[in-house]
Amino acid sequence: MSETTLFPKPESVGARDWGEELLLTLIPDTLTLKKIFIKAGHKGGLQYHREKNECGILIEGELLVRFDAGDGILQEKILRAGDCFHFPPRAVHQEEALSDCVIIEASSPHFNDRVRVEDRYGLTADGGLPTTQPDEILRK
Repeated sequence: MSETTLFPKPESVGARDWGEELLLTLIPDTLTLKKIFIKAGHKGGLQYHREKNECGILIEGELLVRFDAGDGILQEKILRAGDCFHFPPRAVHQEEALSDCVIIEASSPHFNDRVRVEDRYGLTADGGLPTTQPDEILRK
């Protein structure tokens, strides 16, 4: 059996109010590679993933990351170009662009996996996609 080198074309993951999410590569049952653009002043929802394991590097911009380190308290950290992050399954996180941001993200191939948790922290959900149910998670 011979292996073939592939050169996939980026494709949109779907409409995003906060910017754009492009799927660069999908290696079935292994990983996804995405390029994410977040417009200055925009953010996704405060959320966690049931199964998705994601990491990435900020290529351009300043990104405010809100996260719970496991003590039930939201913390904040500002990432700058060259900084990396890792959100394992069930890690509460939110990304807010302080300036236009470009992120390269690698993750397990779980799509549509999100649980919104603003209410857990006394916050109002404003932006981002809604919670999905376990049976809506797609593993590609």
